[in-house]
Amino acid sequence: MATEIRPQVAFPEPSLPEVHSSVRISRSPFYWRRLLGFIGPGFLISVGYMDPGNWATDIAGGSRFGYTLLFVIMASNLMAVLLQSLSLKLGVATERDLAQLCREHTSRWVSFTLWIMAEIAIAACDMAEVIGSAIALQLLFHIPLFYGVLITGLDVLLILLLQRWGFRYVEALVIALIGTILGLFGIQMFLSKPEYWPALHSLFIPSRSIIANPDMLYIAIGMLGATVMPHNLYLHSSIVQSRRYKRTPEGKREAVHMANIDSALALTIALFVNAAILIVAAAVFHRSGHFEVAAIEDAYKLLSPLVGVVGASTLFAVALLASGQNSSITGTLAGQVVMEGFIHIKLAPWLRRLITRSIAIIPTIIVVAINGEAGTEKLLLLSQVILSLQLSFAVVPLVIFTSSRKKMGEFVNAPWLKALSWATAVLIAGLNGWFLVLMMK
Repeated sequence: MATEIRPQVAFPEPSLPEVHSSVRISRSPFYWRRLLGFIGPGFLISVGYMDPGNWATDIAGGSRFGYTLLFVIMASNLMAVLLQSLSLKLGVATERDLAQLCREHTSRWVSFTLWIMAEIAIAACDMAEVIGSAIALQLLFHIPLFYGVLITGLDVLLILLLQRWGFRYVEALVIALIGTILGLFGIQMFLSKPEYWPALHSLFIPSRSIIANPDMLYIAIGMLGATVMPHNLYLHSSIVQSRRYKRTPEGKREAVHMANIDSALALTIALFVNAAILIVAAAVFHRSGHFEVAAIEDAYKLLSPLVGVVGASTLFAVALLASGQNSSITGTLAGQVVMEGFIHIKLAPWLRRLITRSIAIIPTIIVVAINGEAGTEKLLLLSQVILSLQLSFAVVPLVIFTSSRKKMGEFVNAPWLKALSWATAVLIAGLNGWFLVLMMK
């Protein structure tokens, strides 16, 4: 039975109307000055590629399998660069975000299903942020994990304050926190004294054991979910429109070009951070025979003694706290884009954040109450696997829309890009399918 396609719905407001076209762009003849005006959205997106969920999968992968899974980080990052490029191009070309387009151009039940999947992805991501921030508070200030989980709900106040000042302040805070994480892990890399040649070999050359070993594949799928996040595809298509570029073919071409540079630069930094976490875990834990270090708390306790430098663990915890807070900011924005785009319901930002955070906090509190700290490790890894399993529900519509000349006009995917995009979508779906087969054995 053919699916009935609903006619296009005219939206009275653009995506994220409070920030839409709010950031001025320089009209200077100097290229770099115009580029600076576009720097920001890519860094907000990159936060999702180095959040506490990534820490869990990277630490588990590095401690158990050494440098082997570095290739998964590289491959995931390349997929991210491609998919985020499609997402920002979609937003600029159509002046709609991905959620709005899904609602306008799919049947009611398809749109509803995609919305539910997006909300599940956001809740899974938020769960990782809650756990990561709570663990960081416990490590730094000895706050019990249960209370730390509750305290993380207060970050909504910071986000609301920043949004009141302007979108550039949100971007500035995010970039500052990314710089903090980058600097701290640069120091950790230096202190851990890794074997650089085996690490580089694993980064560029895959091992067959990644597919053949179910335990390794589980963590690899988690890395894919932790790196290429579905809600980031919705968010990027929205916040790229925050720039006040000319809504003409020439203006849009420049916007796509500049936004791609912003995105590629930010994701390259995310690649370094993810690789650094895994390399530190491999160099410190795997090399010393601590193969089962997967919990962030265990990594914190072992880091300073094994590295032999007082304060190495503290640097680790500070970076974790910065990562959790950064991810909370982008999670809030993604939740707003998804809800307003799919079901066209506007909620006060504080209420939207309260709903999303409650969905993440409740299962976390239950797990902490029943299993204590031991349960948070498995919950973190599970949240990333859930993200990966939701990914196709965002990737496939994105590829379909960006491959449509009717919607994209001159910005439609070239034949080679269309083939590469579909190959990526099939690969993601195939890996997830193979993972489910292994889990059912």
